[in-house]
Amino acid sequence: MVQSQSQTPGIVVMGGSGRMGRMLIDVVQASPDCRLVGVTERPGHEWAGRDLGACLGGADIGVPVTDDPIEVVANAQAVIDFTTPAATLAMSELTAQARAVHVIGTTGLSHEDIAALGPASRHATIVRAGNMSLGVNLLTQVVKQVAAALDADYDIEVIEGHHRHKVDAPSGTALMLGEAAAEGRGVALADVADRGRDGITGARERGAIGFHAIRGGDIVGEHDVLFAAEGERLTLRHVASDRSVFARGALKAALWGQNKGPGAYDMLDVLGLK
Repeated sequence: MVQSQSQTPGIVVMGGSGRMGRMLIDVVQASPDCRLVGVTERPGHEWAGRDLGACLGGADIGVPVTDDPIEVVANAQAVIDFTTPAATLAMSELTAQARAVHVIGTTGLSHEDIAALGPASRHATIVRAGNMSLGVNLLTQVVKQVAAALDADYDIEVIEGHHRHKVDAPSGTALMLGEAAAEGRGVALADVADRGRDGITGARERGAIGFHAIRGGDIVGEHDVLFAAEGERLTLRHVASDRSVFARGALKAALWGQNKGPGAYDMLDVLGLK
């Protein structure tokens, strides 16, 4: 039976004017399984207080853009959030009060930020991932298995590339892959990560997991995990050529989270890979 519009989950997109925000708006509006009920923007933004349709150069469509998200979140079943750590933490308090699913694709979250999401996850469903694409999440599982099979004679390097506008490094996806490799090796990433080399650094430490960030042009997302030993190299690679893969994954997570109990989840839960 096809759901009526009133039965489909209402979705709020945070940061709608950004490149990821606009992609999320397009994907949500194109889906028959949900409704776009609101868009948020930072205080003082030119979109705030207007209708989304007018912001996009057309007629009003009945979707408000606001810099005060309390009302739109109260009427939503899910919030999709690819913004900043500070904005994400503030939104988590609202989604917890509204019992709305909070899908977090924000990168640059510190360990302290992630821990601060804990209280909200006791009241609401939080799905957080450094990357929402199916391919990347399958890749993390493969990386974990390969790292477990190959000993520390195989040096691990994570190389990632993104567009020139990205503000954090390494990317959230690179850190996901590093965590997967460390978990496969049975070590903590914080103990073995090598996130910068410059000058006379000395020989590479055995067991280290290295990170390298490329920033340039309009690269959507490229990630390689290199396992290098004497005489051979194995490279596992994922390339995203269209950021809509992240938006589609985020919407999948928002819909999956409906009727789930409170808790902290990730894309492996959404994809049934746990």
